[in-house]
Amino acid sequence: KRIYGPKKSQPQNQLGPISHNNGAGGSGVLALCLSSRRNMCVHERVMRESDREAVDAACRSMTAPWALERARKARHNSGQGEGDGGNTASNNGNIETCPYFDGFQSAGEATSMPSGVYNLDELKKWGKSKSWCPYYLTRQAINHASVLVFNYQYMLDPKVAKMVSKELESESIIVFDEAHNIDSVCIEALSVTIHERHLEQATRSLGRLSSEVSRIKASDATRLQAEYQNLVNGLVDQGLLDAPPNEVGLASNILGTDILNEAVPGNIRRAEHFIAFMKKIVEHLKARLRTVAGPRGGVISETPLAFLHRMITTTSLEAKPLKFAYSRLSSLLRTLQVPNLDDYNALTDVADFASLVSTYSEGSPKFAIILEPNGSSIPGASDPVIQLACLDSSLAIAPLFKRFGSVVITSGTLSPIDLYPKLLQFEPCVSESFNMSTFRPCIRPLIITRGSDQLPVSTKFDDRGDMGVVRNFGSMLVELCSSIPDGVVAFFTSYSYMESIISEWDGMGILRQLTKSKLVFIETKDVVETTLALDNYRRACDSGRGAVFLS
Repeated sequence: KRIYGPKKSQPQNQLGPISHNNGAGGSGVLALCLSSRRNMCVHERVMRESDREAVDAACRSMTAPWALERARKARHNSGQGEGDGGNTASNNGNIETCPYFDGFQSAGEATSMPSGVYNLDELKKWGKSKSWCPYYLTRQAINHASVLVFNYQYMLDPKVAKMVSKELESESIIVFDEAHNIDSVCIEALSVTIHERHLEQATRSLGRLSSEVSRIKASDATRLQAEYQNLVNGLVDQGLLDAPPNEVGLASNILGTDILNEAVPGNIRRAEHFIAFMKKIVEHLKARLRTVAGPRGGVISETPLAFLHRMITTTSLEAKPLKFAYSRLSSLLRTLQVPNLDDYNALTDVADFASLVSTYSEGSPKFAIILEPNGSSIPGASDPVIQLACLDSSLAIAPLFKRFGSVVITSGTLSPIDLYPKLLQFEPCVSESFNMSTFRPCIRPLIITRGSDQLPVSTKFDDRGDMGVVRNFGSMLVELCSSIPDGVVAFFTSYSYMESIISEWDGMGILRQLTKSKLVFIETKDVVETTLALDNYRRACDSGRGAVFLS
């Protein structure tokens, strides 16, 4: 089995459909690509939702086990049998379920796919023709496919990987394409950034949870009592790590086997006690940010051990329960049957932060806690931020090296090639570098060292904030766009650098000058938005209007 991990999972055609009965080249190969619900959903109402969070919430509200159980009871009370429909809100007593997920579940073991190479469009088309959900169908077919294509995070982010790729065979061949930034992806997977506004959102989330717990205690106290008994048995026995694909909950964070097999500490087993526990953590983080943003504040860097010691001393919390914060929150959200987990993103970040700090507080520092009085890239804006920064990129990828025998890291710009084994702490079996070649003279490099005012220009980190450099780069782009027909692509070294440059250009009036000659499109971290921007960029170039794409 080959798992192909491109840096970004694009919703356009990556793999073309092959109509041969025996699959790719007549060999009976099944090749699939997996993406988010937003890119794979075929439910008409859910597809009309505007963003990923809304799509996920709508899907979970119709496919979660508790939603299906409510629909079954409503159908039973209304006198309908199991085969009497039940796919709409009217059939289920105002409890709507997804007809495609229902069809997928009803088919059971018959949900098999013919061999072939399926892109996202083909998966949606084939799933819709069978009345099966393409998203859950693909997640089930992962174990039977020969080739899989999905995003880096499906392998590297432990919270996602444990839900998607945990059952892949150890003989699978893992290929990371465009892997020149794989060390950054590994670091981001285990880093947590919490802004002051996120702590306010976390406080509101805790208030909602407290109200919901009080409501459940009054109407269905046995549900909370059952959760309490499960937590006594430990995380593994409770099934937090092996939840079904349609279960509403968060995946377990990185925890040692000793923690997973232990009972959850008694002081956070009851829901109301855990909410009070999380309130103390949130208030402590708020106090730390207020100190940093105050008149005597400034940037502070601490080791996890020092930060944890100060937190324990100030709040009187114990270190051990902090390791369970993320998984305990997941259990509570599942017990309360919360459909829209994105409403609790800020709170989950706080729980993730607490779990990672306590888990990696001992030994040589692999993380750093950085508190800044202003984490905003907008000049003059006040936005205190606390960041748990991972310092060791090998932490996220080490489980893959241990689990899989063949891992391939490749990119057109993997240079210097001997640096990556040091960053990711592995010993390569084979290391090869190939010269780039082109079949036609289509590339004409031009290196500019000075602007029109003869001031030096550079993308060096030390020079990025120089207003002269920012202005000269903008003036160059305006001159190029006024003389080059059709399309121009301007590439930046990072998203944060691009955002700061665009903000400065807007203040200088450079963006206004650009729009006089071409339409301006900007790449974002959202795959769907970027795909739409690229499509409109091509249309503008084809129509003769011209466009510039900032990437």
